Amino acid sequence: MGPLPPTLVHQVTIDLTAPGHVFRPDEALGAALDGGVKGEIDPVFTPHNIAAMKRVGLRPLTYRLRTELGIEAWHWNPVGHWSDAAHSEGYWTSSPRLGAPITMSWGYNLPRRGDSMDNANETAWSKLTDGDPKTFWKSNPYLDPSVVRDGHAHAQWLQVRLPRVESIDAIGIDWAEPYATQYTVQYWIGTSLDDPDGRWVTFPHGAVRNGRGGQVRLTLADQPISTQLVRVLLKAASGTAPSASHDWRDRKGYAIGEVYLGRRKADGLEDILVHAENPRTQSFTHVSSTDPWHRAVDRDDQLEQAGIDRVFRSGLGFGQPIMMPVGLLFDTPDNAATELRYLRRRHYRVRQIELGEEPDGQYASPEDYGALYVAAARRLRGILPNAQFGGPSLQSYSTTTVLQPEAPPSWNAGFMAYLREQKRLRDLGFVSFEYYPVETMCGDINAALIAQTPWLKEAVRTLRTDGVPAKTPLIITEYGLSAHSGRAMSEMPSALLMAQIAGEWLHLGGKAAYMFGYPPNTPINQTNACAGFGNMTPYMADPQGQATTPTPTYYAAKILVGAWTLPGHGLHKSLPTEVAHMPGDEVRAYTVRRPDGRLAVLAINRSAQHSFRLALTGRRGGRQIALTGPAEIQTYGPDQYAWKDAGPTSAPLRSLPPTKQTLPPGPLILDLKPETLAVVVVRP
Repeated sequence: MGPLPPTLVHQVTIDLTAPGHVFRPDEALGAALDGGVKGEIDPVFTPHNIAAMKRVGLRPLTYRLRTELGIEAWHWNPVGHWSDAAHSEGYWTSSPRLGAPITMSWGYNLPRRGDSMDNANETAWSKLTDGDPKTFWKSNPYLDPSVVRDGHAHAQWLQVRLPRVESIDAIGIDWAEPYATQYTVQYWIGTSLDDPDGRWVTFPHGAVRNGRGGQVRLTLADQPISTQLVRVLLKAASGTAPSASHDWRDRKGYAIGEVYLGRRKADGLEDILVHAENPRTQSFTHVSSTDPWHRAVDRDDQLEQAGIDRVFRSGLGFGQPIMMPVGLLFDTPDNAATELRYLRRRHYRVRQIELGEEPDGQYASPEDYGALYVAAARRLRGILPNAQFGGPSLQSYSTTTVLQPEAPPSWNAGFMAYLREQKRLRDLGFVSFEYYPVETMCGDINAALIAQTPWLKEAVRTLRTDGVPAKTPLIITEYGLSAHSGRAMSEMPSALLMAQIAGEWLHLGGKAAYMFGYPPNTPINQTNACAGFGNMTPYMADPQGQATTPTPTYYAAKILVGAWTLPGHGLHKSLPTEVAHMPGDEVRAYTVRRPDGRLAVLAINRSAQHSFRLALTGRRGGRQIALTGPAEIQTYGPDQYAWKDAGPTSAPLRSLPPTKQTLPPGPLILDLKPETLAVVVVRP
């Protein structure tokens, strides 16, 4: 299909009297700074790159915590102390004392881990099926009912997922300390992992009421039962600890050395599990929580986080308050508290504290996360009383509770229900989630962008239905095209998505949205060859990691903060804007009334083939108002930018800034080519 002749005029009508939502660009349009793999952080913080990133113009900054995604404890300050200082192990607490600037920090693998996978590097493995008799999984001691004291049992669990349906009638458990005195072995009945009608069923002989620890070989059924998923639900703990223990946390929770599963035989158990120190070959296990105990030797040199002082002194936040993270699922309350004391002593400006990172994506129980959240908020509020505490940095606004039929279907609804029951909704200063709407980077990306148009509206509706109070701010703390890489990230769709998210989210009353992929980067392909090579970044990077050619993300940001809005703290008002006779929804338009009194109309053509002619008008009450020039217009599209897809050497063929022109007096008519965005600024 060729371009449509621009003879059909689509009327764009701006409601000039609607109440609308208000926002300030220096609070609403921001960027996210993430951790990285070994060697990535130093090149980011060169004077050249810092200057380049600041030129993007996105002033608010959120610091992302990659260690939390990797099931690691964050030594936010490399200086600190161990609970067992003599052996350089135990529970780590970074020092809040001021000293040399912290330029780098690291995550530490948790040796009591029970997960075969994580959401970061996926290089560590579960200790439940590693074949090593010296290792064990242990649940988080801070979730023990004697510690939480919230009226909930906080039962813990481990799950074993088999590669195929197997006949099971026996289990083996090598208990560590503390062991379970009451537990239930169950199998999953359901068509899939997320079957809403799925349920856990206890094996006929799977209920144990007087567990004594040690090595247990348990007959589960008289006849084998076919299943692919087995869960051990831990209900009551022994409260015991190894003989040499002197730390109260060693007595809290549950610990298991190794688990075996299969069929009984005359001399014991025919184990069908694979035991290996490799997450890709060992039998897959997942657990409810993890003890944050670790050792100095567990430092993950392959995962770096920029040091706190390096971030604040870089100027990337433009001197404004920065959203800072606190480790929650895989860290200790003491380490979180000293982090905030350090920020206070440095007099760093912090607007919001985000507690945890993607707990729904880690498949943690919403009730368990809620307990850790409430405990942290209670303790930390007194350290930074002017900061807002929030989260949970949802992996998606609509994440379900996978394999947790006892919880509400919506993960966030479960979290909100817990806060309401505990009467702690006041602890929720904001709700945050991530937004990557394109599932795969293959196929028709433009069609995918058009299809996701209603999703942000659905996000607001879903979060409010989940129980988020109407006055609680909603924040997108990361957004981008997809969680997987591809050429479209370095092509015009990246700019179209960025403009659409900014326009739609602020029109819906969203508090802020943070672009993910702030530093310069190189083209990559992570999963599918058909996706091509590209990356989320405002600049391409040279071999030394230094910013070179701007990408569409850069120019979209410049248009949003330099044309659609006025830079700074001025109050902008969103005005409802309709595009008439657009059945394919290819064009979207968003209008703000800027502090200078002028209207700025952001028009986005997401079609890859069609051009459109737009006529801009206003409406006051029921009366049409003519909008006439002169008007300023900036336009950005394929005429300014093109990408050469050449594998790892992919690069822009051309990268020119938006065109600028002044429309003369008269009716405001805008010709919008395919994959093009434009801003028209006019005085009403």
